[in-house]
Amino acid sequence: MTQAQPGTITTLQVDGITCSGCVSTLTRVLKDLPGVEDVSIDPESGRTQVRHDAGQVNGMHFREAIEDAGYDVE
Repeated sequence: MTQAQPGTITTLQVDGITCSGCVSTLTRVLKDLPGVEDVSIDPESGRTQVRHDAGQVNGMHFREAIEDAGYDVE
């Protein structure tokens, strides 16, 4: 997991993304976190990028939200 400065991007590797419904669920879960500006998910690789304000949210918040939705984060 690579953590970025405020207004930049954190990249995570998410396992268990199998369909567009998974992408929609993860996008919604992550965008519901305060400070998240945008989410980009590649369902083929599981690479998930979150643009956010690091002063409001960080990688641990993303990990918790993703795991609570039933997915694994490497």
